[in-house]
Amino acid sequence: MAYHAGFSAYGECCAMRVWIDADACPKAAKEQVVKFALKRGFDVLLVAGQAQIKPAYSCVRLIVVPSGPDAADDYLVEHAQPGELVICSDVPLADRLVKKAVSVLDPRGREFDERNMGDKLAVRNLFTELREAGQVGGGQPPYGERDKQAFANSLDRILTRLQRQA
Repeated sequence: MAYHAGFSAYGECCAMRVWIDADACPKAAKEQVVKFALKRGFDVLLVAGQAQIKPAYSCVRLIVVPSGPDAADDYLVEHAQPGELVICSDVPLADRLVKKAVSVLDPRGREFDERNMGDKLAVRNLFTELREAGQVGGGQPPYGERDKQAFANSLDRILTRLQRQA
């Protein structure tokens, strides 16, 4: 079945869609979202700046946007709606989405919301300045079992909340 906004791959009316900033999302987190989608009957939209392997399920759609700075981010901000969830680890993108009343979760299980967005932006900016000054290096540690479990727990909690609100 072809994808139509507002209808699930199962052909039923569906307010629930989960968007994923697919270029930066760990494969294990994407797989977890697809498992939840198959159980709960919602659509997953992978938004990427480059072609990726799409899971072979009708509830999953891959959207490849033209390359360019922030092209995938801009697409997500333009198309995600209140009552939907976006999976991303990009703090400025999360800020833009939260301002639109879109729920946002990072792949390590941390939810972005209007209460914590200011702090998350400040920490992100501080670490960017420290990296540029050569005072800290690297990024986040590898995606591990603890991250997967925290993500699954948060994903379940947020999806339940959004489905109750729909």
